[in-house]
Amino acid sequence: MKNLIVTADDFGAARQVNDAVQDAHQNGILTAASLMVAAPYAADAVARAKAMPSLRVGLHLVLVEGRPVLPARDVPDLVDASGHFRTDMARAGAAMFFLAGVRRQLAAEIEAQFAAFAATGLKLDHVNAHRHFHLHPTIAHLIVKYAAVHGVKGARVPLEPQNVLARIEPRKASGVVALTAPFARALRHRFARAGIAAPDAVFGLAWSGAMTASRLKGIVDNLPEGLSEIYCHPATGPYPGCAPGYAYAEERAALLDSAVIAATKAPDIRLGGFCDFPVH
Repeated sequence: MKNLIVTADDFGAARQVNDAVQDAHQNGILTAASLMVAAPYAADAVARAKAMPSLRVGLHLVLVEGRPVLPARDVPDLVDASGHFRTDMARAGAAMFFLAGVRRQLAAEIEAQFAAFAATGLKLDHVNAHRHFHLHPTIAHLIVKYAAVHGVKGARVPLEPQNVLARIEPRKASGVVALTAPFARALRHRFARAGIAAPDAVFGLAWSGAMTASRLKGIVDNLPEGLSEIYCHPATGPYPGCAPGYAYAEERAALLDSAVIAATKAPDIRLGGFCDFPVH
């Protein structure tokens, strides 16, 4: 059996994102969304999610390129002079690993984001992190810690099957995949030990911001057995703070494409969120 989760990241980032999430869930194949709890339109996203109980909502931890839940004065080593998280992930990551004071601030902020999600009253379907920062071992450790408190049963591990992508489009070997794969495998083992389900396959890394209808249908047509997650970034158009070059409207259109919808209706494919499939 092929179990499939189709997730929109950055839920709450902007009205354009929330509009696309609602449309793609009600009229397309979107089954889940990952909420940025401190984002400008988080309250709007929560209200929409409560009106769509079949949408599975998880926590999209933001520890880079965003604002913290805690006051900036409480996490001074995580933010810049404007009160936003630092954007230099390599240096920030090193500080999180080596400096005890930074680790304490990081733990407090992650705990605050889990608490902010709990305060919405939504059922927590999954957890992941903006820019896959949960590949960082310190962040992964803290996710496991607070996942146990909040009953998290599912999380994304960014391991993308290159052989599936090659059946859809000719492509060169990715240096990014080679670099991150060992960290992702370690993360999968860590989550498994904690009883947190991770997909057998995740799609969205190679074509991040460029998940066209043909690519999305190609993934659905070539889904491996087991649990897969396809993540994307739909929006009705660009918005303040969006990623340069991302085809947001095209990703929304892909989720609504009639051929893609038809492909997901194959008898061996089941759609849902993490909570709809057993931990394995």
